[in-house]
Amino acid sequence: MNIGVAGLYAFMGHAFLPNQVAEQIGWPTGSPFQFEIAIANLSYGLLGFLCIFIRGKFWMAVVIGNCIFLWGAAYGHFVQMMKGDKSPYNTGIFLYAGDIVIPLLIFILMFYYYHSQKK
Repeated sequence: MNIGVAGLYAFMGHAFLPNQVAEQIGWPTGSPFQFEIAIANLSYGLLGFLCIFIRGKFWMAVVIGNCIFLWGAAYGHFVQMMKGDKSPYNTGIFLYAGDIVIPLLIFILMFYYYHSQKK
């Protein structure tokens, strides 16, 4: 559920308030690439909610894909921090909680759940 809500929230910001979000991240405004980020977040948002209806191991693929996306984004934020970008959405709670800690917790829970089902 977290992936669904977080994905749709990020989509709305990047799609409907792109200049404001870009400034808070430290990106130049007006980039068409930001719409692609919005769509990537929309896809994970919808996949997160589809986990409610599609059973089996579908949710594991969503978790793994989302973790790769968010950890890759975190790496990009760290690179930008090293270059001096101290913007609030580049260095703050969105980075540490949203791109690192929450995906890590979801991944760990998935790992333990998967291994508990094998017994």
